[in-house]
Amino acid sequence: MEEDFKEAAKFHGHVCPGLAMGYRVAKYVKEHYPRSKDEELVCIAENKSCSVDAVQSLLGCTAGKGNLIFVDNGKQVFTFYSRDQDRAMRIYFKGDVFRGMDALRQKAAAGRLTQEEKKEFENLRSRVIEDILSGKDEDLLFVKEVDIPAPEKAKIYPSLKCQECGEGFMEILGRTAGGKVLCKECFGKMVC
Repeated sequence: MEEDFKEAAKFHGHVCPGLAMGYRVAKYVKEHYPRSKDEELVCIAENKSCSVDAVQSLLGCTAGKGNLIFVDNGKQVFTFYSRDQDRAMRIYFKGDVFRGMDALRQKAAAGRLTQEEKKEFENLRSRVIEDILSGKDEDLLFVKEVDIPAPEKAKIYPSLKCQECGEGFMEILGRTAGGKVLCKECFGKMVC
């Protein structure tokens, strides 16, 4: 296991197929774009899965810096935009890595695996992870250059204090009701 994969696993909390998928995507991207120190590299992730943690760990694209954008379509698709190079690539993880696992994955999610099925499931997971980590890029990834507008840079807005709960919130996300300036949560409680 490569050191950067171990670091991604440490960041994520465990090793799993999703993390391995994101790792392969991130390794490919690192060959074309440098790690983002600030917002030079932007990732538009079309999923909210384990794979995104590998992207954060290896490429420095994070929600906190504003260079990780979620457009959750439930797809293992990532678009990376380089501000330095003014170009973007879209990567679709095309490998059929979960072949033969769907029924077991659903039973595992429902907590209904027998002891024998648990062993089979763990063996299949290990095989899937190994297939992802050792596979060829051309077998796993569909990559194409795309023309997209530069994503907006992260914005910092003033903070306001909610006149209902007293908690601070970002001004742009405030609401007004009953003559008070409210956070979204308090506004939702008043409207309901």
